[in-house]
This record gives sequence, C-alpha cells and structure tokens, in this order.
Amino acid sequence: MQVIRSGVEATTAKQSVQDFWDEAACGEVYAEGNTDRERFERQREARYELEPFIEAFAKFEDAKGLDVLEIGVGMGADHLEFANHGPARLIGVDLTPRAVLTTRRRAEEFGASTELFVGDAEALAFPDSSFDRVYSWGVLHHSPDTPAALREVRRVLRPNGVARLMVYQRRSIVGAMLWLRYGLAQRRPTTSFSEIYSMHLESPGTKAYTREEAIQMMHDAGFTTVRTSVELSGGDLLIGAAGQRHEGAILRVARRVWPRPLIRRFGRRLGLFLMVEAR
Repeated sequence: MQVIRSGVEATTAKQSVQDFWDEAACGEVYAEGNTDRERFERQREARYELEPFIEAFAKFEDAKGLDVLEIGVGMGADHLEFANHGPARLIGVDLTPRAVLTTRRRAEEFGASTELFVGDAEALAFPDSSFDRVYSWGVLHHSPDTPAALREVRRVLRPNGVARLMVYQRRSIVGAMLWLRYGLAQRRPTTSFSEIYSMHLESPGTKAYTREEAIQMMHDAGFTTVRTSVELSGGDLLIGAAGQRHEGAILRVARRVWPRPLIRRFGRRLGLFLMVEAR
C-alpha cells in the first residue's frame, strides 16, 4: 500500500535517502585500486560478475542512435556502458551529488560523452516525450513516492519508448532473512516484510513489491505493455559484500554453509531483483 505523506514528511524522507547514499555510492565497496581507472574497472568487474544478468536486461546496445535517460547513476558502470554504445544523447540524473560527481569522473576518465545532473526522479526536469529509453537499476524503490517517479518515467518517454527498471521484490530470500533476524529473533513475528525492508535494507523507507503490485503501478502510470522477470541478488546468495551492515556470528556461519547451488536451481523466483520492462 502506498503511503501518502505530507509535504514536510516527504521532504524529510527524501533528505534521509539522499544523506544515506551520499555516504557511499552503491557498489563503492568494490572500488579498490590506486587510481580512479583501477577503482572504476574493479567495481565494473565486480558488478557484472555478481549480477551478470544486468547486461541482458539493460540491452546497452539498444542505445545506439537513441536518446537515453538513466535515473540513479550510482558509480556509473551502467552509464558508461550506455555511452560506449553510441547513443544520440545520454543523460544521467541522481538524487545525490556524490553519485553525479563519481560518474562524471568516470566518464572523463574513459572519454565518454554524457550529461549528468543532480535531480529528483519524482520531478524530472525534462519536457514530455524527451527520451527513447529510460533505465533505472535498483533506484525507484528508494523514492518516497515511487508511483510519482513512475509517472515521470512515462511522461518523459516518447511514443513507443521503452522503460527498463529494477525494483525489489517483497517475497524474497533477503526479505525472509531480514525478517528472521529483525522480526522473529526479536520476538516481533508480526512485523511485516514492508516494515523490515523500510527499516533494515539500505536507505530509510526502502520499499519492495510483489509482481502484481509492480505491474499495477506501471499500468497506473500509463504503460500498456509490462513484462517482468526475477533474478537472485548477491544478498539472496550471500555472496560479495551483501549483508555488510548486518555482520555478526550468525551471518558469518551462514555464508559458509549457504546452499547456493540449490538456491540457484530452485529459488530464483524468490530473488530480490524484480525487473520490469514497460512500453
């Protein structure tokens, strides 16, 4: 259920999200090296090793000759991939100055052409029908008013344009693990998954949706054709730096005994990543 906030509450919530991600852009933990180029390359390698399905979903090659908008650039790995495939115009917006500055450094380091701005997904500063493609990976569920952000995506898309967005799925292995730790283990078994995500997964107020809710939101935003798919995240598989804010003895043991082959084979439908392509 979408919570309607007052203007003051919405502003405060948005500031909390901005403050959280200004502490460290998503994926920065993997950016190791002595130079910017080394750090960017290492982060890119880690990103596509942990989430190899991004490239097939994003369809970077589809950007050639088109006007492309990315909402939430993070460290800019996906943004650079779009730039490398010859878009007519590439624009990136992010709520956090840190992400914009980092992505700008990355673009300059690799000689990529792009326009980058600090911006609000709920109020995009572009005219109607400005883009052929809008892409956003793991961003819009952090926005206090996700339906408003989706309406903005639809507004700036041209007729026959395509939006490719990833939001979190509520019924996920990550959600179950967080509920076991912060719900059941703390004798709060009635705690909802929505509350668990809001309080314990990334920035304050983070949301997750069922497939049916995501499809309905897209239809409500004005999209007619919506397709979804699900993938396992690093958190579902307990690989990479997933769960670093929840470290403890139980998590360390779980990392050693986690049945990853079984989860990969039978648990994909319970992945955190709900990918949506809408036209």
